[in-house]
Amino acid sequence: MFTIGQLANYAGVTTKAIRHYHERGLLIEPGRDSSGYRRYTAKDAIDLVKIRTLAHAGVPLARIKNLLDADPDALAAAVTEIDLTLQDRIAQLERLRDQLAQLQGGDRLYVSPEVADHLDALRDIGVSERQIQLERDGWILMQTASPEDAAVWLAEKHELIADPEFRALYLDHDTAYHWSPDDPRLPGLADRTREWFARHHSRSETRPVQNPAVARLAQQSQPEASSPAWDRLAQLVGKE
Repeated sequence: MFTIGQLANYAGVTTKAIRHYHERGLLIEPGRDSSGYRRYTAKDAIDLVKIRTLAHAGVPLARIKNLLDADPDALAAAVTEIDLTLQDRIAQLERLRDQLAQLQGGDRLYVSPEVADHLDALRDIGVSERQIQLERDGWILMQTASPEDAAVWLAEKHELIADPEFRALYLDHDTAYHWSPDDPRLPGLADRTREWFARHHSRSETRPVQNPAVARLAQQSQPEASSPAWDRLAQLVGKE
């Protein structure tokens, strides 16, 4: 005869686990003897080892009770089914591990390799992380909902960044984000911007947008896509 502590030590489980098995109806809870202790038999020890073995193998507790006294064929069928479930779970965990590994790649988890390369190129020329995150969020939306538009815009953005004059304007606009709306440098930046766009034709501006609703969403979903200085700059650029 065993006390609960002795039974736990024998089977390699905790007394808490034994009590839990009692609550789940997996292991019959014996009555107390005259000294107030519960006494367990050899059969209880055998049943507990079976329960522990099945539980450690990944069998849900809800199924263990039916398997304790199952015939060999029923047990084999149940084990096969459980094994298939575990294989699916392992595959799912492997996919999660792959996603975690991709997190080390930063932007590459969320956007295409082409867009990620573009964002890296922006970092290389000194664009702020704030601006890069704004671009990334916009690309996430556009590539998901309108890949045709995103491909055209990305190709054009590559060409623009390769233009030294546009690149200088881009960096100056990025820096101007934190300026005061009364900063005396804004009118000059507005003039340069207006003059550059007057000399250059944009393919994406004349091409019909495949999904204009998403384009609007991309603007609305970025609360940091404007600042008092940028609002003032937009007003100045719009003036004739």
